[in-house]
Amino acid sequence: MASLRAATATLLLLTLASSAAATYTKFNITEILSESPEFSTFNSLLSKTNLSEEINNRQTITVLVVDDSAARAITSLPADVQKNVLAVHVILDYYDPMKLDTIAKKTALLTTLFQTTGAATNRMGFLNYTQGADDQMAFGSAEPGAPLSSQLVKVVACRPYNLAVMQVSEAIIPPSIGSSGKGPDPQAKSYGSSPSPASSIEKAEGPEASVQTTEAEVEALKSSDDASALDVDDPSPAAVDAPESSQPAKSADAAKGVPTSAGNTVLVCTSFGFIGLVMLMI
Repeated sequence: MASLRAATATLLLLTLASSAAATYTKFNITEILSESPEFSTFNSLLSKTNLSEEINNRQTITVLVVDDSAARAITSLPADVQKNVLAVHVILDYYDPMKLDTIAKKTALLTTLFQTTGAATNRMGFLNYTQGADDQMAFGSAEPGAPLSSQLVKVVACRPYNLAVMQVSEAIIPPSIGSSGKGPDPQAKSYGSSPSPASSIEKAEGPEASVQTTEAEVEALKSSDDASALDVDDPSPAAVDAPESSQPAKSADAAKGVPTSAGNTVLVCTSFGFIGLVMLMI
């Protein structure tokens, strides 16, 4: 940690000497990062999302960058989420290790560029900064439950007191950033979605259960004119897989009030008996 501070102090003296006559130093974040090949992925993402232009238009800014291996955590995200994550790495003030070391209580809540978009919720537009007992400086999302695990590695570039570029050990990704913003999230399936009404009535026992008819449905069909849908001769899955606990379904003829085959037999016998009685009387 002492070597980091010494290197930072030397870098600050050099940059102060070169910019002492100017109150505002114009910078280009893309050109600065292009001098360090290990940040090529992060630099490419800044250009692709046009976030580099927003950074360059700021007068006072701090950019936390990650090397190519750590940047994979960002490139694996959906394209519309990548810019928001990158914006979380841009602090709207100038900070270097010497300034961070002077923060009271060694902890602070830092505002990021993502906060200015209006899409940040649940403190996702802020960073937690904490300096540990071992003087290790760490950053993390201020969203509740987010880890504080991205540690300061080194200072990449300094333009006091306009621009600071510092490397951190890992990308800072708020846990819920994929579902942030206004309106429906186009990536809702990637972050979890509610089951459809059809799937919510399926049983867990097996694929056949998805076509079972509940007792309530059986009773409703029995009392409607469409009760023939549950006819025992109907080969439909609903009739075949009806629960055993439900009552046996009536035939279509019975449901419509038409006598069944047993009723026809009784009617014929009664008719013959009546005809025989009349002939006997004659």
